[in-house]
Amino acid sequence: MSSHVSNVRPDPDPLLVEIADYVLNHRIEDDEAYETARCCLMDTLGCGILALRYPECVKLLGPVIPGTVVPNGCRVPGTAHELDPVMGAFNIGCMIRWLDYNDTWLAAEWGHPSDNLGGILTVADHLSRTGKSITMRDVLTAMIKAHEIQGVIALENSFNRVGLDHVLLVRIATTAVVAGLLGGTREQIINAVSNAWADGGALRVYRHAPNTGSRKSWAAGDATSRGVRLAMMALQGEMGYPSALSARTWGFSDVLFRGQPVRLARPLDCYVMKHVLFKIRFPAEFHAQTAIEAALQLHPVLKNRLSEIERVELTTHESAIRIIDKSGPLHNPADRDHCLQYMTAIGLIFGNLTADHYEDGVAKDPRIDSLRAKMSVREDKRYSKDYLDPEKRSIANAVQVFFKDGTQTEKIEVKYPVGHRRRRKEGIPLLVEKFRANLSTCFASKEVGAIMEMCGDAKRLAAMPVSDFMGRWTVGAA
Repeated sequence: MSSHVSNVRPDPDPLLVEIADYVLNHRIEDDEAYETARCCLMDTLGCGILALRYPECVKLLGPVIPGTVVPNGCRVPGTAHELDPVMGAFNIGCMIRWLDYNDTWLAAEWGHPSDNLGGILTVADHLSRTGKSITMRDVLTAMIKAHEIQGVIALENSFNRVGLDHVLLVRIATTAVVAGLLGGTREQIINAVSNAWADGGALRVYRHAPNTGSRKSWAAGDATSRGVRLAMMALQGEMGYPSALSARTWGFSDVLFRGQPVRLARPLDCYVMKHVLFKIRFPAEFHAQTAIEAALQLHPVLKNRLSEIERVELTTHESAIRIIDKSGPLHNPADRDHCLQYMTAIGLIFGNLTADHYEDGVAKDPRIDSLRAKMSVREDKRYSKDYLDPEKRSIANAVQVFFKDGTQTEKIEVKYPVGHRRRRKEGIPLLVEKFRANLSTCFASKEVGAIMEMCGDAKRLAAMPVSDFMGRWTVGAA
């Protein structure tokens, strides 16, 4: 008896349809979501500006072929580059992720939804410069929707457990919202997003020992630029693959997700933007943020007693252990900013943590590895449970230091970092000051003031044409 495979074209996978319908038809009418998106826009671009201080980032920026000129190209903030939308998305995506210092989303999957801003801004700038009426309100709406697509998929689908990197969700979200910005039909958005799933996913190998490296700083730029390319192809009439997720044997679920379907945990609206986490004080992997806050509280007690320390106990949650619990040599800044022990040691020794603390000059300080060697890490099941609780979303850590004379510090526990929604009132003024400080690393004081004024006026910002907004970020703009 011969087997027969039907060649009838299937209906699109429900997830593809739900994403397309959300992008096309769902109205965002939540003031908190838009206000958070405005803060996210500032923080994300500010972190990109700060990254321009680092040559390893800057060397990746610009066109593929030096000297290439693109008419009505996309501006890259803090530079003189004007690029095509695909390369522009890579540039902005690379900048904003380089220092791991802006927003984060933690669930079954992790990630940084602001990574989608690379694709959103470059396409919006290009459209605005070529005559389309598109404002910063449209950008904020696209940000909210990209956050939602990436973040809601991440709630109950753990791609890291099958070895895939979370930037695949950046590609999915960017593809969807950019296809919408470009004026795509429902069918075109479905086609675009199906191709994004058909791309599969990058391996997490570059995030973990012994291979941790700088690709983790440009992987999201690569993903958002790929999303732009796939969206533009769909608008040119390129076909899609309706069962890209569910096809037996050959679809995403069977090939890469152990046969499990990819599901949405909740209807798509604006939940993720409202609950997103900001990295306000430290450029550090988010699972360590509260550990560093605890370490800074202990620094005054320890700064003159480092040689007297017998051991340091770190209490954390399961995800932190899986991602950033590292012993042994750390080979580069990318390795160090994903090591719980290194980041905690910096906080205990120096009473601060900046991007410069990951560089080789600081890492050579023998006190750091000496202190790391005295650290133990254990899980608190309550922390792990509250981390996944949708009403809490805590990221708890605790630090306690024991001395050779038998005494110890109190156990400092921090459940919610300053960038958490529960600490917004405390966090937003600090975020604004962080934005100002980051701008000051690139722009003159007059330009800093003008950008701060522009971004600080929510109504003015929302009504501003994207081309005018992006023009203020060009090197030398008044």
